[in-house]
Amino acid sequence: MIDAAELIDNDFLRQFEIKIDNHLAKIEYSLQERKIFLTKLIIPEEINAEDFSKEFLSAVFEQIEERNLSVVPTSPEIAKFVRSNRKYKRMLPVGLRI
Repeated sequence: MIDAAELIDNDFLRQFEIKIDNHLAKIEYSLQERKIFLTKLIIPEEINAEDFSKEFLSAVFEQIEERNLSVVPTSPEIAKFVRSNRKYKRMLPVGLRI
């Protein structure tokens, strides 16, 4: 459903975004040293499907992994996603447990 080319890292607004049917889903972040803090997941009601959010988060995590950054999920929804996907737990900074 989500193509990597559709995912945009908007440096200026500090958010990953993807447009689906003229609706913008986004994940806000803060970048500090070699860590990216994922602070807020915003998916409009019009596209709020469980499968979409999983695919969106997976695409974002793949892009972050390519940059060799550690992930600190501060949003409850994103932390839940990491807990349920063991392969992304390795991206957490040393000593951080969620």
